[in-house]
Amino acid sequence: MSAMIELIDVGKSFTLHNQGGAVIPVMEGAQLSVAQGECVGLTGASGAGKSTLMRVIYGNYLAASGQVIVGGVDVAQAQPREILALRRSVLGYVSQFLRVVPRVPTLDVVAEPLLAVGVERDAARDRARALLSRLNIPERLWTLSPTTFSGGEQQRVNIARGFAHDYPALLLDEPTASLDAANRETVLALIEEAKARGAAIVGIFHDEAARDRVCDRVVDVSAFTPRAAA
Repeated sequence: MSAMIELIDVGKSFTLHNQGGAVIPVMEGAQLSVAQGECVGLTGASGAGKSTLMRVIYGNYLAASGQVIVGGVDVAQAQPREILALRRSVLGYVSQFLRVVPRVPTLDVVAEPLLAVGVERDAARDRARALLSRLNIPERLWTLSPTTFSGGEQQRVNIARGFAHDYPALLLDEPTASLDAANRETVLALIEEAKARGAAIVGIFHDEAARDRVCDRVVDVSAFTPRAAA
């Protein structure tokens, strides 16, 4: 089975413009292949580069070398419009923090990814209602902006939004962090459902029990630390 996400000899460095343009290498020779229906967990000590690797896959960070192929598109070489199209229909990202336009109702925040790919409004809102219900967001809050919610509620809205569209590839950054037992179980079930429909998933899970349950294997990103920095 061909890989949905594939990194080939990827390197990443940061240039410190406020320090004379010093270049700091943070990753080299990164290799990763994730098939449809597979979940790969990223491990490694704090600062090893787990979040950096995720941002390189998503295109927030530009790889300095190598190929970052998602759904046949090389993110490292793609034009901005190609990356936006990829994010709209192929590559979802559930981060730890909710970033939305203020004053947009929660129901529309969750439905938006579906509307962006052409799903009819009523159907998109029905899917949003079902996810918000599963994640125990009270119906009385659905017409309010999630910017007013507690941190835990915002996290659950973010998860609902990330799972609204059936992305073929998903990036998950600590999706079960700070959740109670019931909502944690719901999120793990959503991940299992996404795998069952064939999504390729890369995730950071500090919750070891969650990682053991949903990840088919783990990759230690410490192996990609540049030799000069190791």
